[in-house]
Amino acid sequence: MYELRFDKDAEEAYSKADDKLAGRLNRCFEQLRENPLNHPNIKASKGKLEGLYRYRSGDWRIIYEPDKKEYIVNILQIVRRNKAYR
Repeated sequence: MYELRFDKDAEEAYSKADDKLAGRLNRCFEQLRENPLNHPNIKASKGKLEGLYRYRSGDWRIIYEPDKKEYIVNILQIVRRNKAYR
């Protein structure tokens, strides 16, 4: 099982989420704890963001970086669709 670590931006976005969105995000986080690389809503990034992944949940994207050796998932951002990771 993977440990989740939240970047400052992701933690701030999660704390501002309403109850409905927080529930959806919690389900996503449970999936990422189990397996951050294999799920229909997970996609590996390409190009300059190679090494990062995104988990899609409706209009929201969780941008993260898994560390397979340490069993850690670094949650970098929680953003609405079409808002690029910076």
